[in-house]
Amino acid sequence: MSPNSRKIRFIMELRQGGVTDTRVLAAIERVPREMFVPEAFHDKAYANVALPIGRHQTVSQPGVVALMTQALEVGDRDKVLEIGTGSGYQAAVLSKLCRRLYTIERFPDLLKEAEARFAALRLTNVTVQAGDGADGWPRQAPFDRIMVTAAAAAPPERLVDQLAVGGVMVAPVGADGGEQDLVRFRRTVDGVVTESLGPVRFVPLVAGVAPA
Repeated sequence: MSPNSRKIRFIMELRQGGVTDTRVLAAIERVPREMFVPEAFHDKAYANVALPIGRHQTVSQPGVVALMTQALEVGDRDKVLEIGTGSGYQAAVLSKLCRRLYTIERFPDLLKEAEARFAALRLTNVTVQAGDGADGWPRQAPFDRIMVTAAAAAPPERLVDQLAVGGVMVAPVGADGGEQDLVRFRRTVDGVVTESLGPVRFVPLVAGVAPA
C-alpha cells in the first residue's frame, strides 16, 4: 500500500474513531507523520500505534493525538502552549490550527530534532524552549489553550494558573504505571471546571531538564 493510500485509510479510521472536527482532520492530513518517527518505523507512520522516538519517549497514537486536539477546541487566533514536544508531531498539528504555538521539551536533543523538522516544514508560528514542562512558560502566559502530552500525578496547578479566563487545557492525570485519565480543564471567571474524557496511557511528566 502506498503512503498516500495509508494516509487516506488513516483519516477514515480517525473519523470512525470519533474525530469529527473537519479542521482537526485537515490539519492531521497536512502533517507528514513519517517525518516525526524513526526511519525504521516509516511503514507504521499511519498505523494507530505509539512509536518510540528515543530517550524512552514515544510519539502518541495518532488517534489519541486527534482526539486530544479535538478536545482542545483550538481557534485560529489562539495562543497555545504545549508541554512535551517529543518528536514534534503534536506541535506540528497544533501549529496548523492556532495563531502561535509555544512548546517545551525537557530533552534538548529531542527538541533540536523537532526544531529541524519544524524548519523543514516551514512552520513559522512555533517557538521552542528546553525546560521543565511542569513550570509552564510564565513569561508568555496567559495562554488560550494548553496541551499536556505527559501524565501529571495530580492536576498540574501551575499550568492551570497560566490559562486565560475562557481558556482550555487538556492533560492526562494519573500515576505512571497506574490508571490515567484524560482531563479537560476550563478556566472561568468563577474558577476551573474539569471534565473526564476517558482512560489514557502516557509517559510521566518529569520535573527538570535532562542533561544534553
